[in-house]
Amino acid sequence: MSDRDDKARVATIFDVARLAGVSHQTVSRVLNDLPNVRPATRARVEQAIKQLRYVPSPAARALVTRRTRTLGLIVTGAPDYGPSSTALHFNEAARDARYSVITASMLETDAPSLRSAAELLVRQNVEAIVLIAAQRAALDALDGVELGVPIIAVASEDRGGMHRVWLDQYGGARLAVEHLIGLGHREVRHVSGPTTAMDAAERVRGWSAALGEHGLPAREPLAGDWSPGSGYVHGRALARDDEMTAVFVANDQMALGVMHALAEAGRSVPHDVSVVGFDDIPEAAYFAPPLTTVRQDFDALGRDAMAGVLAVLGDDDRLMPTPALPELVVRASTGAPIHDRVVVGS
Repeated sequence: MSDRDDKARVATIFDVARLAGVSHQTVSRVLNDLPNVRPATRARVEQAIKQLRYVPSPAARALVTRRTRTLGLIVTGAPDYGPSSTALHFNEAARDARYSVITASMLETDAPSLRSAAELLVRQNVEAIVLIAAQRAALDALDGVELGVPIIAVASEDRGGMHRVWLDQYGGARLAVEHLIGLGHREVRHVSGPTTAMDAAERVRGWSAALGEHGLPAREPLAGDWSPGSGYVHGRALARDDEMTAVFVANDQMALGVMHALAEAGRSVPHDVSVVGFDDIPEAAYFAPPLTTVRQDFDALGRDAMAGVLAVLGDDDRLMPTPALPELVVRASTGAPIHDRVVVGS
């Protein structure tokens, strides 16, 4: 397949709008041969359509150009702390901007169900859809699907046909590992999230990169499912590894399970093993010991999603928010490895 054929397959009304330098509503007016479009503007749109070999879908032709001040929100996956908090703060930001939100929460991320949910939202005249995607399958399901409204994805990975807001998972993981290396740890294991989760993949990448830059080995991650139970299972295995002095865990719930397993095996945190989590859930400060973790600002992420909506509807991609770096929160679950500690009176 040639490059031109590939463009014809994936081009959307938003690609045409970007190439022509107009809003997607203007493209819709040209497609429907409506008045109030300047001849020069119409010519630019028609040239962009020809250049991209764009074939409009029924949804694009029927695109509603009046403002409804209604948005669609699709939240995929289990109701975990991060996605739930992001959705809550997005709803608050939308309300502050005088938009109403129609929400579809989906435990499964199969393509037919996601597309059906998105099409249902479009039939309710939403101006844009925000997709909070934990699994990359959710992005794949809607990638290249022309709905006639823009999609703003809250996701760690990019898809060319969608606008995106995200937090820097890679950078956050590096902060965690650099902290452990700075304390003197040379064997930092990793309990990751599911292999299908985009955030988990970025955290694995950051962990591996930080170790590699210091010439330290990155042993195979242990993949969990975000739950304390999976952390506990992997914690029992890690407790048998006498060389391991530190664990970076991909979320706080799994870190709780890891710490419980280490305690059961008689390995003290942080005296024998340092543990770092990710997210800074409200309970993290009350673990025993309190958990060192990477704090994500889900309040800001929800507001960024709404800012992204306003940027896209205003036809100004330059206003799309830039990704924020999470913050390392140091508590009592991390310390220097035993062999690096200074013994008083020795």
